[in-house]
Amino acid sequence: MGSIGHYIFRTTFGAFLVILISLTAVIWITQALRDIDLLTNQGQSFFVFVGITGLIIPLLVLVIAPIALFIAATHTLNKLSTDSEIIVMNAAGISPWLLFRAFVPVTIVVSLLVAATSAYFAPKGLRMLRDWLTAVRANVVSSVVQPGRFVTIESGVTMHIRARLPSGQLLGVFLDDRRSPEERVTTLADVGDLLENESGTFLILRSGTVQRYQAGRRDPSFVVFDRYALDLSGFGNTGPAAVKYSIRERYLWQLIWPDPADPWLSEQPGQFRAEMHDRLLAPLYPIAFIVIAFAYLGQPRTTRQSRTTSLVGALGVMALVRLLGFVSGVMGVHVAAFLALQYVVIAAAIGGGLYVIYRGIIIEPPAFVTNGIGLLTERLMRRFATP
Repeated sequence: MGSIGHYIFRTTFGAFLVILISLTAVIWITQALRDIDLLTNQGQSFFVFVGITGLIIPLLVLVIAPIALFIAATHTLNKLSTDSEIIVMNAAGISPWLLFRAFVPVTIVVSLLVAATSAYFAPKGLRMLRDWLTAVRANVVSSVVQPGRFVTIESGVTMHIRARLPSGQLLGVFLDDRRSPEERVTTLADVGDLLENESGTFLILRSGTVQRYQAGRRDPSFVVFDRYALDLSGFGNTGPAAVKYSIRERYLWQLIWPDPADPWLSEQPGQFRAEMHDRLLAPLYPIAFIVIAFAYLGQPRTTRQSRTTSLVGALGVMALVRLLGFVSGVMGVHVAAFLALQYVVIAAAIGGGLYVIYRGIIIEPPAFVTNGIGLLTERLMRRFATP
């Protein structure tokens, strides 16, 4: 199995990298276009735009990598079958179980990649994204906001200043916050100064008023202040790194051994628990998907035996396993017992697939299903065939 194992590893891992990079790039572009206002409204450079939006790539890899491995495995198995290599190997005494062992190294590599991304790189990227966005929005206030212009800091937040002194002090500050559908907050101040320290970035306002318009109430409430500190890092849910990280921004060990005094743990214990189990199970999805792919497509077949239905079946089972994992995580936030569902599903997929591979069972749909699909295909071809 030495040369065969190397050949399968090169083919599968090469296809995995191509698929992973392609899918990640496509999804990243669609997500990056949502933040195009960094270039337009907020005047940031292209490199800042790419850097900020690129920090979500580890999170995308965490979801896409198991699916990319599944597609790469099906590609390799279809190639081996089309070239009759699986039949030749079987005739030479290489059983499906021995052939499956050649896919184990690439599965281990992808599982380790997913484990590292889940435990460290994905939350690290989200933390860096939070810090960078905070700096960008502080830069918007300090340099991009021009006197006499209404500038959108983010969706629902508009800022205007009357003048800017050579010292950087702002005069005639207007800030309108409509992010919450329940409340609109309008802040007016005569003077504003930008302050940065270890706790975050703040806009210190002097001599002004805060007007709050609450939904369902006719009259607004007014608060007059002499000095008021506005936390700029609160925009876009990007708080200062040293103060409070969200649950998705925690490292895996912080979820397993949380601080008992953590406010998130007391406020959202269900979300904390669901995120921990989802991270723990992430490295098992590549194993489950490779087992499913080989169980359906790894057995030797003749040219008369169609692999299309087996491919569709493998896709259906893979999608079902991942969908049940998502459902278990969502429902487990409210009912802890639902979190056991994803363990059962993954164990059943791996255990059942390994049994099928070891016993050499060929998974095929019933004859009436195959005949029905063939009849339907023939009718469609006759109906739409060109004369």
